[in-house]
Amino acid sequence: MFRNSVLVIPSLNPDKRLVSYVKDLIAHQFTKIILIDDGSDANAQEIFAQLHAMPECDLLVHTVNMGKGRALKDAFNYYLQKYSHDYSGVITVDADGQHTLLDVIHLDTALPQHPDELILGVRDFDDPSVPWKSKFGNKMTKYVLRLFIGGAQKKGSKKHTKAISDTQTGMRAIPNKLISSYLTLEGERFEYETNMLIQALHTHTPIQEIGIQTVYIDDNRETHFRPFADSAAIYRQIFATFFKYMLASLSSFLIDYSIYSLLILALGIMPLSMRVWTATAAARILSSLYNYLINMSVVFKNHRDCKKTLEKYYALCIIQLCASAQLVWIICSSTHASEMAVKLFVDSLLFVASYYFQKNWVFKTGKEEKAIVCHHTSGCGEG
Repeated sequence: MFRNSVLVIPSLNPDKRLVSYVKDLIAHQFTKIILIDDGSDANAQEIFAQLHAMPECDLLVHTVNMGKGRALKDAFNYYLQKYSHDYSGVITVDADGQHTLLDVIHLDTALPQHPDELILGVRDFDDPSVPWKSKFGNKMTKYVLRLFIGGAQKKGSKKHTKAISDTQTGMRAIPNKLISSYLTLEGERFEYETNMLIQALHTHTPIQEIGIQTVYIDDNRETHFRPFADSAAIYRQIFATFFKYMLASLSSFLIDYSIYSLLILALGIMPLSMRVWTATAAARILSSLYNYLINMSVVFKNHRDCKKTLEKYYALCIIQLCASAQLVWIICSSTHASEMAVKLFVDSLLFVASYYFQKNWVFKTGKEEKAIVCHHTSGCGEG
């Protein structure tokens, strides 16, 4: 039976179970496997020698440990050069035995059915066998990813989104169409896999989820994941867009607030309502064009339809301007507080709302490219 995929297995200091695992994969017609020795010590070299002797296995070697992300990128590049014309894509598999043969087969069967989609083998984190640190870490990352990057739209629904259910799965089927775009992503260790998900969400690449068995060996003691360093790197990638938005908004705010304050002082003879509205409008008009250009080119990186995004941006800007001025006027009229102090408070509240609408409306690409998260059981029928 012909298999649709080439398997990619990055490994650091594996034990003899990897040899047995690879033999089982070969026995079930996986005829091409790319293994990466990511700087393993001398004790593991006999294992890699046995694997390299198998005609079905290609071995890539890192002299020093360079991280899972670099190992995957090197393997993807090697695959595109040698095998992409004969196969539908690759399946990444962990070397520690967590991914069962049956689940690898399920993803292999699904791959040609979804040539434009990223396929994730997802675990059930409500399973009592899952170590608490894995359960907590994945669920936390899932919600943070959805909050700061977004969810992917469910098939058949235009209103509701669902978070990716397993953000840290190492079992992924990647079709040929997507592989080259993942070669240039940042990340040398585990954060690279998070960047793949962020890329998929940003580009609205459809995502398929296929349930896989939840297997942990010795309470996951064999993992090379560094809880603090690697978690920090993962969250840094997730927060990156929001941090850039914060910096762009801060610089825009300084422009806006400086102009607003100068005009409030200069227009002191005007009635309160007219003074607040005039200062707010003038400051926002001058600072908004700067903010739009920064958000379009640096933060959300959407250059596809400047006219459309500009129209949406200024529609949102007008709504914010009116809301800001009206709220400042209402609060100042009721409390006699300083207009400048009240504006700080009001615009801080509007800040988060603006990020949400810019990310999900202003700089979002067209409907035809919306991402879809579909869920399968362990089978691999159409979702």
